[in-house]
Formats: sequence, structure tokens, C-alpha cells
Amino acid sequence: MTQPLIISGYASLFGLPDLAGDIVARGAFQTSLQRLPAGSIRMLYQHDPDRPIGRWIEAVEDQSGLWMRGTVEPNHPETQKIVALIQAGLADGLSIGFRTLKATPRPAGGRILKTIDLREVSIVTFPMLPRARFRVGGLSPSTRPSVPADLARRVQPPAAPAA
Repeated sequence: MTQPLIISGYASLFGLPDLAGDIVARGAFQTSLQRLPAGSIRMLYQHDPDRPIGRWIEAVEDQSGLWMRGTVEPNHPETQKIVALIQAGLADGLSIGFRTLKATPRPAGGRILKTIDLREVSIVTFPMLPRARFRVGGLSPSTRPSVPADLARRVQPPAAPAA
């Protein structure tokens, strides 16, 4: 029996537009994370509810974004191919599945997502937020890599539009 594969990384980064123009604001996950333990957030493959592949064991909203740590189950026939893709570096993206509770439109298109009902975080081939990536390894929040200074400047919450 093979040991579960431990992965960790940012599923969302604050202040960066995704490919649809949506920007997640700092604090958007607080309500969900207070209500849901990490193990209740589903880990899916490609957002497919018929393909649960593991379990999230840690979910932290820090100053940079939503950081996740979890285990991918390698001993199930459905997940063996996915584990092989992860180990080969061919699947390394994270993507959030959520319901929008509070958002405001952006003049440039898309939305500023202020409150999110987080449902699942998927391992994907092409994340909607290209920098939402994971790596194999079990980093804890205190030892996770810091966000580079140039990115940290860009993840500041966007200025509120004038009323």
C-alpha cells in the first residue's frame, strides 16, 4: 500500500485578476473557513464531483491568499493516473469552486469577490488563476514559502470604487 501524496500551495491569491477578470479580495474566505473545517472542503479533480481524489487537511487564509495542504489518495484505481500526472509535474494547478455571496463589478470587466462560499478546491491542469499552483510536500503554514516581494505588492486589495 502506497502512502498518500501530500501537496500544498495557494488555491487563490488576493488582488490578482484571474482569466475571467475576477479578483478575490482579502478576507473573502473568512466566513467559509470559520464554518467549514478543512476536511469538509472537497478535493476534486478538474471540478468533477464524481472524482474526489483526496482530502484537504489544512486551509488557511493569510495575507497573500488561500493556502491549502492535503493528501491525494494513491491507492484507489481512479486516482492512480492522477497521482502519476502530479508526480510527473503535468497537473500542478489549484482552482476554487465556490458560490459568490458578495461581489462588486470591476470597470475593466470581471468582479471583485468580497465574500465567497467555498465548496471545493480542485487539482486542475489549467487553473483560472495561473499562479494558483501546488507542489508535492507537506509544508505547514509557518514553513510555507513567502510570497515574493514583487507579487506581495500586487496582491494588495484593490481600491474601492468611488461611490
